[in-house]
Amino acid sequence: QTISIAKAGITTVLNSRTSVLAAANPPSGRYDDLKSAQDNIDLQTTILSRFDLIFIVKDIRMYNQDKLIASHIIKIHASADAVSADSKVSKEENWLKRYIQYCRLECHPRLSESASSKLRDQYVQIRKDMRRQANETGEAAPIPITVRQLEAIVRLSEALAKMKLSHVATENEVNEAVRLFTVSTMDAARSGINQQVNLTAEMAQAETQIKRRIPIGN
Repeated sequence: QTISIAKAGITTVLNSRTSVLAAANPPSGRYDDLKSAQDNIDLQTTILSRFDLIFIVKDIRMYNQDKLIASHIIKIHASADAVSADSKVSKEENWLKRYIQYCRLECHPRLSESASSKLRDQYVQIRKDMRRQANETGEAAPIPITVRQLEAIVRLSEALAKMKLSHVATENEVNEAVRLFTVSTMDAARSGINQQVNLTAEMAQAETQIKRRIPIGN
């Protein structure tokens, strides 16, 4: 891929040779279910459209889940010295790294004709659903579904085939790629829609007072 840069009088196009994994907190520090996804994410659509998958991860207060997370963090710190001593694995023994390297060098899968046809239909349907959503809510989706998202699904499909050491990405890979895209980016784009209702002046004033008194997440 390439990335365009226009900064300090410098305009150029550079090659991008790395994947980017980014994480960010909402503006208020905690995801607010009373706000739309656009208000919670608060990033330009030009930035959001460049990510293949976008996950909204909420810190839900659950006793069992909190207990597991706390135990995991404590275990990591308690066994830090032992892990650092055992982490010196030779290159020959690191089979996962060698497997990934082999996949990158030897496998260059492409979509089959049936997979391409299915992906085209899926993309058209996703665009149709998002257009209907925009008409119902009166607002554009915070994460636009464009050709970039189609290319993202293609990359996911080819990556899934590459993991299987296959030279052809079939309908199964397309289905799994669309599923991943649906449970991540599509869910993020749809979040907050149920809270968008037409409020009267009195209802809006009452909502403002309630928000002032109830902490985020309650």
